[in-house]
Amino acid sequence: MELRHLRYFLAVAETENVRAASEQLHVTQPAISRQIHDLEDELGVLLFERTPRGLRLNANGRAFLEDATALMTGLQTACERVRRVSRGEIGSLKIGFVEIAGWEGIIPEAIQRYRIAAPDVHLEPLPLASPEQLAQIHDGTLDGGFVYLFGNRPEGIDTVPLCRHGTVLAMLRGSPLAAAPRVRLRDLNERAFVAFQRSVYPAYFDALLVACTAAGLVPRIVQHVRTEAAVLSLVTAGIGLALVNDRNRFRAPSQVTFVEAKDLRLELPLSFAYRTDTRNPAVRALVEMLHAMV
Repeated sequence: MELRHLRYFLAVAETENVRAASEQLHVTQPAISRQIHDLEDELGVLLFERTPRGLRLNANGRAFLEDATALMTGLQTACERVRRVSRGEIGSLKIGFVEIAGWEGIIPEAIQRYRIAAPDVHLEPLPLASPEQLAQIHDGTLDGGFVYLFGNRPEGIDTVPLCRHGTVLAMLRGSPLAAAPRVRLRDLNERAFVAFQRSVYPAYFDALLVACTAAGLVPRIVQHVRTEAAVLSLVTAGIGLALVNDRNRFRAPSQVTFVEAKDLRLELPLSFAYRTDTRNPAVRALVEMLHAMV
């Protein structure tokens, strides 16, 4: 039995007339009659009563019509589902994001828009550092991620540049420096600094030191920690100053204030990264949306 047998049967059952079914399907009457006979021969039962006015379903035909209709409806549903999968409207999407960059701006906006545009995609955002994201995107653990990309783009990874964030000086509230609207880094060579460990993101750490050197500062780092949250905790404790992502303004510790360093030239380039050879249509749909947003 082939799909056309069911299509021809349903058309004849609906019209009770081979000629009308022929016009509906754009198939010759003899072809339809032959397929109906073949179907009845395969089933071993008659499906229609032959009358002078046409064909009429018998009890066998009415029973077969119910199941055939359900089969065709299921097939149409399956066809539409696979089309939606190919458009990225159904499936799953596991993406990373830098937590601090997700407090405001394009990341939460993009996630909200995507959830509205593709409500049937299971979206799983995971907070991870940029190097972890890039490694997991490369090995296929993540479908993509919002990363700060320093240095060369890893092989096999494509990106959508989104925006650039800044770097600010964090200090204890009430510090004499805090009263100044902006300070110069070269005036801070005698000050103690706290910083994240280089192993967390070597390319970012090195870019920060290069920017400091260009501004005339060789920071006297008295302690390294793994996260900027820990860095700000040490600033709160009075251990030292810190150069941090300006997104910290949106979740600032109560005892920390942020001041612009007018001679610091360092931006944090935020991009969405994904495998060049990704086969996940949901990734492609998100990439198209991000391109439209920027």
